[in-house]
Amino acid sequence: MSENGVTLALTRVSKKFGEFVAVDELSLEVRAGRIFGLIGPNGAGKTTTIRMIVNILAPDSGRIELFGQQMSERLQDRIGYLPEERGLYKKMRVGDQLRYFGELKGLTRREAETRLDRWLERLKLSEWKTHKTDELSKGMQQKIQFIATVMHEPDLLILDEVFSGLDPVNAELMKDVLLELKAERRTIIFSTHMMSQAEQLCDDICLINRSRKVLEGSLREVKSGFGRRAVALRAEGGDGALRDARLVAGVKPYGDYLEVVLAEGADAQELLRRLVEGGARVTRFEQVEPSLHDIFLQQVGEGA
Repeated sequence: MSENGVTLALTRVSKKFGEFVAVDELSLEVRAGRIFGLIGPNGAGKTTTIRMIVNILAPDSGRIELFGQQMSERLQDRIGYLPEERGLYKKMRVGDQLRYFGELKGLTRREAETRLDRWLERLKLSEWKTHKTDELSKGMQQKIQFIATVMHEPDLLILDEVFSGLDPVNAELMKDVLLELKAERRTIIFSTHMMSQAEQLCDDICLINRSRKVLEGSLREVKSGFGRRAVALRAEGGDGALRDARLVAGVKPYGDYLEVVLAEGADAQELLRRLVEGGARVTRFEQVEPSLHDIFLQQVGEGA
């Protein structure tokens, strides 16, 4: 960690492939001990940004600093990188493979064996240690690759679509593990186009679209910047108020309630009054902040 508490800083970083601009003057800061969401639609520039951070690609311009220093090969062992594409040897046994990856990161054979056993147990894969990779499901392979990423106990974890291939049970297990790593003061960059995952895990986010940064900040700051123009409503009757365009910009069904998006300048209390006057039996009326999904759609739609 650098002295100012910033693990990673990008300053006006750009990357082109021929005439195509993949990343355009991107600046961001990732604070130590937090989960940072690098979010955006497919093709926004997330993976290219990550590949520059881990020194697979060199930026055309700009500066990347890791732990307060210019990025270099010497710093790479302090990073654990899980790429979206799997990089496992299909015919190699799980235990042999993880031991090999651990030794590549400087662990002794005994250290690697101890750590891989501990991680296999944590991710409920102990019985698969002697199996070959191509005998494992897609989700199991994802967990094995995750173990290879964290075995050497890196200070910075960079995870590109870490939940890919995981069923709901294993996705929940992975969330628990990531929060445990955060509690150990490890910094995590989490890249995804799934807003629900980012909302559950991230302290800070940077939304990029079409190679450029759209917004950045703590999740709380980002949400508060979009106000509380939505109401969670559970009611019987009073539908006329919901059809008034002066009050309501849109209605979305969510299970047993509706999310009512207020029209610009409309007052939530006026909506409630109209519902009651219209004979509605209201059992829930709660102003709610916008979801990250809604913010994402609004910002990406505006940039389209």
